[in-house]
Amino acid sequence: MEALIPVINKLQDVFNTVGADVIQLPQIVVVGTQSSGKSSVLESLVGRDILPRGTGIVTRRPLILQLVHVDPEDCRKTSEENESKRNGRLYRGIEGEEWGKFLHTKSKIYTEFEQIRQEIEAETERISGNNKGISDEPIHLKIFSPHVVNLTLVDLPGITKVPVGDQPKDIEIQIRELILKYISNPNSIILAVTAANTDMATSEALKVAREVDTDGRRTLAVVTKLDLMDAGTDAMDVLMGRVIPVKLGIIGIVNRSQLDINQKKSVADSIRDEYAFLQKKYPSLANRNGTKYLARTLNRLLMHHIRDCLPELKTRLNVLTAQYQSLLNSYGEPVDDKSSTLLQLITKFAAEYCNTIEGTAKYIETTELCGGARICYIFHETFGRTLESVDPLGGLTTIDVLTAIRNATGPRPALFVPEVSFELLVKRQVKRLEEPSLRCVELVHEEMQRIIQHCSNYSTQELLRFPKLHDAIVEVVTSLLRKRLPVTNEMVHNLVAIELAYINTKHPDFADACGLMNNNIEEQRRNRMRDLPSAVPRDKAAAATVSEQTDGGTGNWRGMLRKGEEGMAGDRSMPQSPFSASPQKGYAVNLLDVPVPVSRKLSAREQRDCEVIERLIKSYFLIVRKNIQDSVPKAVMHFLVNHVKDCLQSELVGQLYKTALLNDLLTESEDMAQRRNEAADMLKALQKASQVIAEIRETHLW
Repeated sequence: MEALIPVINKLQDVFNTVGADVIQLPQIVVVGTQSSGKSSVLESLVGRDILPRGTGIVTRRPLILQLVHVDPEDCRKTSEENESKRNGRLYRGIEGEEWGKFLHTKSKIYTEFEQIRQEIEAETERISGNNKGISDEPIHLKIFSPHVVNLTLVDLPGITKVPVGDQPKDIEIQIRELILKYISNPNSIILAVTAANTDMATSEALKVAREVDTDGRRTLAVVTKLDLMDAGTDAMDVLMGRVIPVKLGIIGIVNRSQLDINQKKSVADSIRDEYAFLQKKYPSLANRNGTKYLARTLNRLLMHHIRDCLPELKTRLNVLTAQYQSLLNSYGEPVDDKSSTLLQLITKFAAEYCNTIEGTAKYIETTELCGGARICYIFHETFGRTLESVDPLGGLTTIDVLTAIRNATGPRPALFVPEVSFELLVKRQVKRLEEPSLRCVELVHEEMQRIIQHCSNYSTQELLRFPKLHDAIVEVVTSLLRKRLPVTNEMVHNLVAIELAYINTKHPDFADACGLMNNNIEEQRRNRMRDLPSAVPRDKAAAATVSEQTDGGTGNWRGMLRKGEEGMAGDRSMPQSPFSASPQKGYAVNLLDVPVPVSRKLSAREQRDCEVIERLIKSYFLIVRKNIQDSVPKAVMHFLVNHVKDCLQSELVGQLYKTALLNDLLTESEDMAQRRNEAADMLKALQKASQVIAEIRETHLW
């Protein structure tokens, strides 16, 4: 299983090459407060002074440190790490048995660890500034040495409370969020560092670790500075887990003091002194504490953790590979044959546009109606309900009807209600159907405009590669729709005009309505006959009945409009007009005054005539409304929808498929090539990582 950690390091290298953090790899995250000894722990594991030192906050960017064990007998790098071509020559091997590499310096090799420390300081200041600011952008460092065990560690800024220098006021929150970002990775092991000369119960490192690792399965505690405890005290209870138990254990170590660092005391000498201190102070625990035991423990924990995480990693790799393959396919391949590509894109867009109308598109919208379904909704729901909400007698008062009847009779009193008044009033009502009909055309036109965007977003993503072609297609389709709009409006206008041109009172439905009203009027007349007083001569009533039956029994709507005796009596009973009376003394009569209709109680005859006209208007209006509700959608489909479907491809080809426009239309967006390359690199990295996982299975390491 020792080979599992180099495998993870190889996976880390694969994803570092593409600068992506799409896979959460197993690693050890070091957490602690400022000056708790985190850096000393890391340097003890490396065996070299590589980290910046000083007071206050020193680690200001995450440092991802990969320790790679190399054979002490082979001071040259392995074939993957040590081969580079420069000016046609192959360089192998480096001087010294230990070296380091930074990701940001590419292939540069550092054999002097003082240079590594200086590079860390320089890179930190380059991003975070030189006055205590922090950054979440990590520094990647690999150390190759025969004196280290295979580990991947992450050193984070120490937890602090008070901002210093140019640090923002929320520096504590920033550092806390940065720490949580790394330790929230379920594949990480948390190395919680606490100084022995502080109360373990107040450990900030253990507190933040428990927030994400509540059961403690991923947390290992390290107690530093065992040699700095107060005289007469020791850390026996802490190291035995009696104060705060930690599932993965508690390991104590001795750090180098600042004096040791100033005097250039080596890490190796410090480890020897640490061993002697533990044998003297904690002889029973010496073999389970110290830097070397910590390194072996971390190596063992990381190997077992990697083994447990590999199945999930493999699944995640497979999912990401499929996603990036799909993304790369959507970006398309670089264009070789521009003429063929242009024709293909035009044809595909036209087909998708028509399919969206027909409801056979590949991408079906699930959140709202779209395309043909929305057009159907406009026809049968929006337009249909709007027409049904139009009152046949809306805007028409009884006085309007009575005035129209009087105006149609001219200067002579009329025996019958004039037909002209009916036609005048019914045309006025039918005209009201034109506005909702034209609005129906407008709504369908808007939906066909929306289909363009739908096809661009969901159906033909290739168009996003070529923004100029996309804009040109939108312009051509919009222009075609714009040209068809007035033609369709004119046809709909004509449909209403046709209904207004000839009022067909012989329409079968209208004749049936007249017959029904005749029967109702006859029934009312019979009721009136029964209610007549005995003093009224029955022969006169019978004569009136014969006269009415003669005119009304044929089904002609005029028959039911003939005035009856009671109507004449009603006229005689009306007050005389002021014009017929002699002028009173002291008053002058202006014969040019025109009487203005005012609200008053209508006579029986007037009431009857108005009711009959209103019923006829309503009956005929319903017939015309039914015709309009049926014919307008048909006209819109023929003159707008179907015409655009039939002519779309030929219009696009005629306007865009031109040699002079090829280069301009098929110019990719500026970032498309970059995104395609990034997706291709990521896909290669994922495929390579999958191969690494497959090799583990083949070698039975998993």
